[in-house]
Amino acid sequence: MKIVVLCGGLSMERNVSITSGSLICKALRELGHRAVLVDMFYGLEDVEGPIDALFDDLPPVETVPVAGEPDLEAVKASRRWKSPSMVGKGVFELCAMADVVFLGLHGACGEDGRIQAALELMGIPYTGSGYLGSALAMDKDLTKQLVRAAGVRTPKWRIASYDREPIEQISSIGVAIAHTCEELVAALEMNRPLGRVILEQYVKGRELQVGVLGGRALPSIEIIPKHGFYDYNNKYVAGAAVEICPAPVEPAVEEALRETALKVHLLLGLKTYSRTDFILDDAGELYFLEINTLPGMTPTSLMPQEAAAVGIDYNHLCQMIADDAVGGAKA
Repeated sequence: MKIVVLCGGLSMERNVSITSGSLICKALRELGHRAVLVDMFYGLEDVEGPIDALFDDLPPVETVPVAGEPDLEAVKASRRWKSPSMVGKGVFELCAMADVVFLGLHGACGEDGRIQAALELMGIPYTGSGYLGSALAMDKDLTKQLVRAAGVRTPKWRIASYDREPIEQISSIGVAIAHTCEELVAALEMNRPLGRVILEQYVKGRELQVGVLGGRALPSIEIIPKHGFYDYNNKYVAGAAVEICPAPVEPAVEEALRETALKVHLLLGLKTYSRTDFILDDAGELYFLEINTLPGMTPTSLMPQEAAAVGIDYNHLCQMIADDAVGGAKA
């Protein structure tokens, strides 16, 4: 197949996305596909000649390691194509020539449903969930309202809004644990640029995550950060956290984790794959935290580890995701 792998973009998870995208593209090429890696924000501004030739003369792909949070202002300034569009020059034109677009994007304008809606309007098949499910899952407040109404336990929460347009972020960017009023005020001030934050009840316990792939829940995985909590650094720096899959939990807990992950996946109308985050408190109670519609595919990402636990290697995982995009209707 001719496949465009979209990565990068203009979110705080840009660097993570580039790493995911480069690995996905390499895997697809190893499987025999004509896969082209494209940074959604920069687009094809460096390409000379007909863009469809990219599928025949495949540009080299280098795996770019995650290197902290990106300087988005510098990224904006460095794009030569001066357009207000979040999508770079020639991106949609190349996508229209592909059999499928593999979304290696993370964060805003990647998981929030906007790029999904644009591709759907153009009739271009793409991986992952549809625009509506993506938008619902990206809105953590609305997601928590829906899952609570469906009988899923989630920590209590409130929304704090600032006098500016909200900026949606994930990957634990902006997350802080406040034990005192002073720490709470500092955390709110730190997140002022985001426009809106969730104040969530702190639940102390074990961090567990469960992926859903092809309509079934995968084995759970436990994350034990060596320092602090599972923040951006602990997620993407190799060796910063201990990850155990399958998680060492009682069979009843494992069953509840998988049932709840699949329940939320279906409740939000998600498709192909997702990853749900939980906390198991000291009393054995399970709390839903959030669900991710485009799980990371980096060397330290959890979804590939869970798939490997049931015999699905990285290349096979990429093939399954691409096949589902071509063969099924969006939810």
